[in-house]
Amino acid sequence: MMNHIFFDAAISASALKFGEFRLKSGRISPYFFNAGLFNSGKTLYQLAECYVQKIMQEKVAFDVVFGPAYKGIALAALVASILFSKYNIEVGFCYNRKEVKDHGEGGILVGANITGKRVLIIDDVITAGTAIKEAINVIYAQNGHIVGVCVALDRQEIAPGQNVSAIQSLTETYRFPIYAVATLRDLIEYIQVKGQIEETLLIRMKSYQKNYGVT
Repeated sequence: MMNHIFFDAAISASALKFGEFRLKSGRISPYFFNAGLFNSGKTLYQLAECYVQKIMQEKVAFDVVFGPAYKGIALAALVASILFSKYNIEVGFCYNRKEVKDHGEGGILVGANITGKRVLIIDDVITAGTAIKEAINVIYAQNGHIVGVCVALDRQEIAPGQNVSAIQSLTETYRFPIYAVATLRDLIEYIQVKGQIEETLLIRMKSYQKNYGVT
């Protein structure tokens, strides 16, 4: 299964860890995902391949893949390259600067022109949704048409102070789909299937899902 390949790669790269981790929300999570630890040619390629498989599975049609600075930049470039090398699908790739450039070509975007184009955003995770909203605003300001967002992991948990997850909130607000290579539900199933991870972890994962998971 694709999400099992993703989890295998994430654990191997130490991008997915189990234990006790305090999140920005103050919650104590039994797992932590950091896509920045896919930091070698091999592991980054494995991650990008998982995105590509999800894109192909969902039959997403788009013209430009957009990677929000900074983690999304390398992912977007590699996804565009794999789509061409493996499937002969040619799309542009684009990313934003953190600060507007006031010399040279100027502007906040680098790469393919997105005006009037169908844009797919590639990002690692969506936690509060702040970063992805910034990317959405940038794309809309350039008259790009967002067809969806693809993330590596959907934690499937209710955002603090809300009754829905950040992903559910974004979907309801902007009316485009958000695809996830894997979800918390997938992760719990993966742990059960593998059977080599301690039983207490599975109990803590299910407890966390019960306390904070979306319905």
